[in-house]
Parts: sequence; structure tokens; C-alpha cells
Amino acid sequence: MRQSNDRIIRSANELLHNDLLKQVSEEIALFQSATSAVDSAAADALGLNPTDLRCLGQLYARGPSTAGGLAAAAGVSRGAMTTALDRLETAGYVRRLRGDSDRRQVMVEITSRALKLMAAIWGPIAEEGSSQLAELSADNLNVLLEFLVRGRKLQETHAERIRSIGGAGGPESPVRAPGG
Repeated sequence: MRQSNDRIIRSANELLHNDLLKQVSEEIALFQSATSAVDSAAADALGLNPTDLRCLGQLYARGPSTAGGLAAAAGVSRGAMTTALDRLETAGYVRRLRGDSDRRQVMVEITSRALKLMAAIWGPIAEEGSSQLAELSADNLNVLLEFLVRGRKLQETHAERIRSIGGAGGPESPVRAPGG
């Protein structure tokens, strides 16, 4: 009888665990979609495309950078970075500065105009998010931090894997367009 009860309890716990896994997976997908919607709305508000917004975000997160360093961080080619920086500079969101000791080196930094606009867009999200995080215990914050670090690394790894596939669904590419 005990073995049967243990099996029932274990099955109930497994069902609960599997249900929680499913719910968490669904919420991750919804969270990513909501983040994408915010980024899309922000790009529209700033008059930027997604690549330019990603570059601006990298500069905000990492501070001034060389164009090459920014290209690597944003996952774009140097040529694409030059074009993105041209657009960002024209929009008044970044400026290029020549190095003092090496005039060949160009540093890119965010302008105060861009910082004000970014604060207007993401400031309220940061404030509300910080308030929500403050409600969590240190143990829960540690679990959340570990999950986010592991999730970020997972996403970065797979972004590289996907970039290496190459092609845009062409004949040599293992990825096909829908219906192709």
C-alpha cells in the first residue's frame, strides 16, 4: 500500500512539476514577445530600425565603444555598423570622437538627446521593474539571477548558431522559407 501511495504522490508531484514547466515556458515566450513589442514601439518612436536600436542599446549598456567593438557586441558586420552609425549620427543619437593619442581610432558615444529620449521610453519600465524586484526575497532574486544569466547565455549561443547557418532560405541553406 505504501509503495502505491508513494507512486501516486510522485505522479502528482511530476504532474505539478510538468505543469509548472509548461507554464514557465509559455511565460518566457510571452515575455520575449512583450519585450519585442516594447523594442518595436521604441524603435518606431525613435525612428530607428531594430539593428540601430540594438546598437544604441549596446552603447547605453556598455558605454562609449569603438565601432568594431560595437559591431561585435551587436552581432553585425563592420560594414553594417558603419551604415548604422551613419544613421544614428544623422538622427542625433550618437557622436563619433577621434582618439586623443591615436587619431585613427574612433570612439562612439550616446548623445544627451538620445539619453533623454531613452529615459522617457524605458525609465518608467525600469522604475516599475525595480519596484517589482524589491518585493522579492534574496533567495528568489538569486534564483532569478541564475535563470537570467543562464537564459542570456543560451540565447547568445543560439544566436551564433543561427547566424552560422547562413543563407536566407536559399538552395544551400538548411533553413527553408515557409512553403519552400
